[in-house]
Amino acid sequence: MISALLNVFKVEELRKKVLITLSLLIVYRAGCFIPTPGVDTFALAQFFDKLSKAQGQSLIGMMNLFTGGALTRLSIFALGVMPYISASIIMQLLTAVIPAFEKMAKEGKAGYEKINQYTRYLTFVLCAVQGMFLSLWLENPASFQGIVIVPNPGWMFRITTILTLACGTTFIMWLGEQIQERGIGNGISLIIATSIISRIPSSVTQLWTLWSPLDPSRRQIHTPTVIALVVLWICVVMAVVLFSQAQRRLPVQYGRRVVGRKVYGGQSTYLPIKVDMSGVIAIIFAQSVLLFPATIATFLPKMPGFMSVVQRIMQERGLWYNFIFAGLLFFFMYFYTALVFNPLEISNNLKKYGGFIPGIRPGRPTAEYLDFVATRIVFVGAFYICAVAIFPNIIMSVFRVPSYAIASFFGGTTILIMVGVVLDTMKQIEGQLVIRHYKGFMKDGKMKGRK
Repeated sequence: MISALLNVFKVEELRKKVLITLSLLIVYRAGCFIPTPGVDTFALAQFFDKLSKAQGQSLIGMMNLFTGGALTRLSIFALGVMPYISASIIMQLLTAVIPAFEKMAKEGKAGYEKINQYTRYLTFVLCAVQGMFLSLWLENPASFQGIVIVPNPGWMFRITTILTLACGTTFIMWLGEQIQERGIGNGISLIIATSIISRIPSSVTQLWTLWSPLDPSRRQIHTPTVIALVVLWICVVMAVVLFSQAQRRLPVQYGRRVVGRKVYGGQSTYLPIKVDMSGVIAIIFAQSVLLFPATIATFLPKMPGFMSVVQRIMQERGLWYNFIFAGLLFFFMYFYTALVFNPLEISNNLKKYGGFIPGIRPGRPTAEYLDFVATRIVFVGAFYICAVAIFPNIIMSVFRVPSYAIASFFGGTTILIMVGVVLDTMKQIEGQLVIRHYKGFMKDGKMKGRK
């Protein structure tokens, strides 16, 4: 590992890409500390501190995790890349539903650039809408238990906030594109991973405070618990790496074709079907749906009877919470897989190029077989995602960890994003090293990144 890292800086082109990537990530982190004009950031930080202690996890807390704490400071990057992710998901859904977008997606690079441009426009619209609602929320002292967050409310503050936050997200998109073109790794993914990693020091500090090895009288977590948590974290990371790379390989045989004096085909390959097709999409959707009632209840204390019961279930994170969470995860796993995995299209492509699965007739029988296999693989992947998503709640209940900020690094979107991005980046760096006859991160074989 150390020799591979040293080899990275021996290759001039790769060294430049790594340095450019690190420089742009530093620029992003610096922008997370620049406040939006007209906001009392000190009062806002006090409110969010009380909110996190009283409620634990919330939709705002999850968004704050993806922005690296920029939301609680209401910096110019407060919205982060979430509007861009939302716009990308919306465009992906529209591509599967609207024939015009589906045709555009099949045009190759030109179609991809058009869809990407529409995604940027939609991102700016989402930023403007979110910025408007955010500014109206900040101006209302009743939402902050009487604390005045905006000393001078009005349309000037609203317009300034909308433009600042929209331009901040647009700038983050530009940074991601520059990392993609000039640096190494996926730009947007690296920015999200950097935001999550930036929360590790504060979580470690909280764990140290709960442990209090220098002052046993203040200790809330004992030493065996801390050792068990460290061992569990290593095991969770290993399990996530294993399932992230897991796939079912279906053998595919291509028949021989004689064109003139040349013979084409006759090769054997495989069709990979990943266990975790949705990545973090399913868990993000499920968490957003579950955390929405609890977040709304925070700002509307007087809730109807039914909504108050729902809000209490969401906050307690007990048996009913985990049961509903698992059901939503299964639904979104199958829903997203149905959008991105089209057995009939894959079957037609195999038939078009003379490929077939041994023992399965080409055409519709192949499509039915692919659907049969994918349905059962997604079932296993859904169980894996459920285990990863619910594990932070188990950590909090079994080990009596009072802070969700600590428990979140044992599962959920946090661990999935960090592991996935690190694997992708290491795979790209290793590819560059192997091309230049250097050893990669693995002594035997090659790394297989997430696709």
